Amino acid sequence: MAATRTTAAEAIREIPDGATIMVGGFGLVGAPLTLIDALVHGSDATDLTIISNNIGEPGRGLGLLLRQGRIRKAIASFFTSNPEAVEAAMSGAIAYELLPQGTLAEAIRAAGAGIRGFYTPVGAGTELAGGREERVIDGVPCVLMEPLRADVALVRAEWADGLGNLRYRLSAQNFNPAMASAATLTIAEAVEVLPVGGLEPESVHTPHLHVDRLVDAELSIGDVQGEGA
Repeated sequence: MAATRTTAAEAIREIPDGATIMVGGFGLVGAPLTLIDALVHGSDATDLTIISNNIGEPGRGLGLLLRQGRIRKAIASFFTSNPEAVEAAMSGAIAYELLPQGTLAEAIRAAGAGIRGFYTPVGAGTELAGGREERVIDGVPCVLMEPLRADVALVRAEWADGLGNLRYRLSAQNFNPAMASAATLTIAEAVEVLPVGGLEPESVHTPHLHVDRLVDAELSIGDVQGEGA
């Protein structure tokens, strides 16, 4: 079934209060800035749990959503790209879970692959273990990590076709492909939407079966420079 072509504003209206949202990107690179902008300016959804590598930057990307006080919890690897997110976490303004980057990526991938959990040595014996089950495998202490799923994934691709097949550009492959497969509703923005057949099958990174809504990307990193500062 093909993804539904729609606008960012219409797609974001489907996000309810209390939703868990995965947001692709590494910093602002590969981030779905058009969808984030629609969420910030065109939605009242609040009490949100955000799963992302980081929580934007001060007044940019997810940093704007944080300033609005609409994030209840953040699950991320790098809070330090946004000092305001660090302050919110330390003050108790938001709940937070800090995960090593590889663990975060694998937990998302595991959800999309139907894997019910995995053991990793990263964080074993430290506060990052977070009270999770630990066991020794081949003499190495490991932590059991459960998969991370979301109600909604917001991702950004460079190219899409009319069905919703996606291809990412360079480092935008960071979290976007895994997140697209790990949510109940996946909303993708694409810089260029080609006719059906415009993407060679072997070049597709995310098959359209994972994509529910497809919108045109309208914002880039340059468009949000200094926004909200």
